[in-house]
Amino acid sequence: MPRGEKTKYTEKQKRQAEHIEEGYEERGVPEEEAERRAWATVNEMTGGGKQPGGSGRGKKVNKAPAKKGGRIGGPRGGRASAARPAAARSASAKKAAKTRAAKKGGTKKGAARK
Repeated sequence: MPRGEKTKYTEKQKRQAEHIEEGYEERGVPEEEAERRAWATVNEMTGGGKQPGGSGRGKKVNKAPAKKGGRIGGPRGGRASAARPAAARSASAKKAAKTRAAKKGGTKKGAARK
């Protein structure tokens, strides 16, 4: 089977790839890259073409690759935070800890004690 041939894929797999590709294109990914990523996702989920042609039992579909899009790293992949000075990140972390403690009802530095 030549590289890139899609004859061994089921209609469902082709529909999935098309849907995933559209999602990438909506997010501004170039068409060729969107198609490549879409088929990579389908392959990761289903283990490649599922058309009959071999022996053995079928394998379950792994849905994790389809769910991870947009969740890992965000649009900048952590670069925005890494670009800030350590002092600014530390100050933000301290402020967040103080806010969490105040909402929880506990006392933290700067809060009134009896």
